[in-house]
Amino acid sequence: MLYFGCGFQPFLGWLLNMPKGYLQFVIVKKMKMVRLASVGDAGELERLNAEFNGKGKTTEESIRASLLTNRREVVIVADGDGGRLAGFVCVQLKKSFCYDEYMPEITEVYVRPEYRGRGVAREMLTFAQEYCKKIYPLHSFELLTGSDNTAAQKLYSAIGFERSGEMHMSKQVK
Repeated sequence: MLYFGCGFQPFLGWLLNMPKGYLQFVIVKKMKMVRLASVGDAGELERLNAEFNGKGKTTEESIRASLLTNRREVVIVADGDGGRLAGFVCVQLKKSFCYDEYMPEITEVYVRPEYRGRGVAREMLTFAQEYCKKIYPLHSFELLTGSDNTAAQKLYSAIGFERSGEMHMSKQVK
């Protein structure tokens, strides 16, 4: 049984905006709803991404298109107050012919400053893991975080992530 802390009408509107074929999977705790992002969240996701990564990194239209067509990404959001989102998590679903299972990577975790310290990131990450385990064959999750981001490292350790010993490398393409 699901408890809809946001009321039936807003939930119904959200449900009707979900992309076709998506499993409706919702967690509600302490009047916060953690859920899959819908195309109706594109504008708010653009604002959140500007706070997180800086303005001009993407547009509302490209976010909307990605939510509709990118089946290799799962976007989780947490509802905040007044129609605003409290944060988001992105999971990239990597798949290689070398393995039967998916290798999901949590690539983005952002919570607005006024919602930090309330367990929002933990709830979104838990939701992401539970959702992906139900939908995709997999045996582990990966994530990358900054070496100086000790608050995030503490959270990731608390929910079971461990250092893998692998080294991350990147190369800029010109």
